[in-house]
Amino acid sequence: MANLFSSFDPSTNFNLSLNWMSTCLGLIIIPSFYWLIPSRLNILWVKIIMTLHKEFKILINSNIKGNTLIFISLFSLILFNNFMGLFPYIFTSTSHMILTLTLALPLWISFMIFGWLNNTTHMLAHLVPQGTPPILMPFMVCIETISNIIRPGTLAVRLSANMIAGHLLMTLLGNTGPMLSFSLIFILILTQILLLILETAVAIIQSYVFSVLSTLYSSEVI
Repeated sequence: MANLFSSFDPSTNFNLSLNWMSTCLGLIIIPSFYWLIPSRLNILWVKIIMTLHKEFKILINSNIKGNTLIFISLFSLILFNNFMGLFPYIFTSTSHMILTLTLALPLWISFMIFGWLNNTTHMLAHLVPQGTPPILMPFMVCIETISNIIRPGTLAVRLSANMIAGHLLMTLLGNTGPMLSFSLIFILILTQILLLILETAVAIIQSYVFSVLSTLYSSEVI
């Protein structure tokens, strides 16, 4: 291991070149629960989807049918990959900027193209907040433009940084195990279990935050 972050490199896990396949494992694992009668897992997932649909519908504030589908799918994809990274020896794809930027950048570019082509006046009005003094308007335009441009970067960095931070802490604590006594190992295992619960919560929260912010960004261009 050349440095701490190399533990997240694809080449460190059994030297396999198929680590990114963990992103698509849900296509193999998830459908098997749904082919038979509606299970409790199916009912729970439908309730989660309907709750997200109602919330995203309010945020988007549009009557176009199916407008929440892309954001619910985005939430499901990120949530699944975040959870997959909690299992041992499974590649955490959401801790890499190459995946998070792949999700954030096309969404932001499509929102910008749609907004500037269809609602140019509305997009220009967003550059100057209401009630801004005339002397500050040029500065506000620069600040709003910069904040708009860095949105995909902040989305990508927020997700990958949060996933790396918890996994890195668990890796550092786990590497100290062979050097500890029996009593300290018990405390270490308890700490790792608590960290795993925290990472489970982070996995859910970060996928929700990513999809909600994407929904809010889309609502500004409609």
